[in-house]
Amino acid sequence: QVQLVESGGGLVQAGGSLRLSCAASGRTFRSYSVGWFRQAPGKEREFVAAINWSGGTTYYADSMKGRFTISRDNAKTTVYLQMNSLKPEDTAVYYCAATPRAYTITRSSDYDYWGQGTQVTVSS
Repeated sequence: QVQLVESGGGLVQAGGSLRLSCAASGRTFRSYSVGWFRQAPGKEREFVAAINWSGGTTYYADSMKGRFTISRDNAKTTVYLQMNSLKPEDTAVYYCAATPRAYTITRSSDYDYWGQGTQVTVSS
């Protein structure tokens, strides 16, 4: 069992930055891949980024490449999402999720455990 808690969301102006954190509990977290997803009002949940258990492999949605960076600190059992050059269309609730899968980790259906989400609002 893995419990996930997101933090770091908030209100930021367009062009600004935020760093989201996903703190995990559970002794097996180090063997899990972790992904970030987001859901805007009236839209489906979409993939943002993912990182494998070791941190050696990362995946990004095309619209986030070059702006967002995912990383993890297994000693702290925390995964981060650094978001730069934020746009109003990045406004959404951001969720982190964990899966024991090592590959094919870009779909929400790949994940077994989810956090409650953190709101990110980007003003124009």
